[in-house]
Amino acid sequence: MDLRLDERQLCDIQGRLFENSVKSGFDSPSFIRTFMTSSTAAHLDDVYDRLQWMGEEYLLEELDDEAGGLKRAGELYDMEMMYWTGYLYRYWHYLTGELSRDIHAQADEDRMHTSYAGFHTLDPDMAIERLKEQASQS
Repeated sequence: MDLRLDERQLCDIQGRLFENSVKSGFDSPSFIRTFMTSSTAAHLDDVYDRLQWMGEEYLLEELDDEAGGLKRAGELYDMEMMYWTGYLYRYWHYLTGELSRDIHAQADEDRMHTSYAGFHTLDPDMAIERLKEQASQS
């Protein structure tokens, strides 16, 4: 699938948001779960929302406020894995139209963490297809 420039930019913003969660010391599994089920993610799912263009630093602050403080300490995933996860989740939304919380229900933080090594070199469409296959077999 060929994404439009604005869609690719939002995939990149979400990837950098996930990276920044590691830089900020937020527990990675908790961050992913909190973000993907948040109203912040739901705003990014909208066709257009001003929040989409506020940048990853602002989105991290919004999510931290919404969560009443994101969990610090705990497990920190690799920054490249986190970028891939954030990017792929947003790409998945554009590919299928599914909402972030529904995508997370199919490929949660554990599945993304364990799938990274084998899937991060795949074309995003293929990685999503394989993740959806895994979800359907669970």
